Amino acid sequence: MTVTESAFLRACRRESVPHTPVWFMRQAGRSLPEYRKLREGIAMLDSCMRPDLVTEITLQPVRRHGVDAAILFSDIVVPLKAIGVDLDIRPGVGPVVARPIRSRADLAQLRPLEPDDVKYVTEAVGMLTGELGGTPLIGFAGAPFTLASYLVEGGPSRNHEHTKALMYGDPELWAELLDRLAGITAAFLAVQIEAGVSAIQLFDSWAGALSPADYRRAVLPASSKVLGAVAGSGVPRIHFGVGTGELLGLLGEAGADVVGVDWRVPLDEAARRVGPDKALQGNLDPAVLFAPRAAVEEQTRRVLDSAAGLPGHIFNLGHGVLPDTDPDALTRLVAYVHERTAR
Repeated sequence: MTVTESAFLRACRRESVPHTPVWFMRQAGRSLPEYRKLREGIAMLDSCMRPDLVTEITLQPVRRHGVDAAILFSDIVVPLKAIGVDLDIRPGVGPVVARPIRSRADLAQLRPLEPDDVKYVTEAVGMLTGELGGTPLIGFAGAPFTLASYLVEGGPSRNHEHTKALMYGDPELWAELLDRLAGITAAFLAVQIEAGVSAIQLFDSWAGALSPADYRRAVLPASSKVLGAVAGSGVPRIHFGVGTGELLGLLGEAGADVVGVDWRVPLDEAARRVGPDKALQGNLDPAVLFAPRAAVEEQTRRVLDSAAGLPGHIFNLGHGVLPDTDPDALTRLVAYVHERTAR
């Protein structure tokens, strides 16, 4: 079977599928002992810049779990690091920015991204498409709002107080910041598409901190710019955020072909909010995987039942795989979804 006819890409296009396709956000990562062994002594960002490591880490969950798609091992701050932003990913903390953006002068840190800035990504994608055969490869990037939040706060934030203060207090500077980030993000996705990924996902991890009115006014234009920039590529565009139940229609409106749904909203209700002509991705609570096998299967049936009759459902978690998840639970989950939905 060719990549184009894979269950995953057919579901993205809302076509009939032989079974509901499955992949997991953060499937390549800390839950796998082989990943932890490979990463010993290697910093996160360094591992993202080594095509050999990116290739091996991306392939690990495909081999182990039999998922229907691979996702490129990377991080949302990679393009920022590539253009020279002084940042690092600190274990147990996340991305930390040396000089947060709080003024117009700080925008000088954000120059346009050129393909040569991320040659290692092009090389890794080329290696992976050769290894994956008929399994699609998903590329991804962070959405402008989430990147802006890291840059303005200087790191992860619970309340996004500096971010919102800038958004409300200096809307012109905010719009310029997001517009620059939209250009960088679109260029990063274009590199991945040119190199051969089969789909892309735009992660707006922190968008759930916003009201619908604020999202529409201050964020939607930038996300639309990103998704619009790659619209002509022919690859499906997935848009995902956490805590975005009130924003699901807007995530689709931004230009997604597939809207990712976290675990808080049942898929049938999500379909009503998103509207027609969009596939849905999700949405088992990642914490369910710590429950006994029978309970995991019961909750999985609930997700599948809520998606029954919806054209274009991709089974996923409602967020990323938690680090202490038993890898065997993921393998069993893939097999269970495949068996229960085989047509």
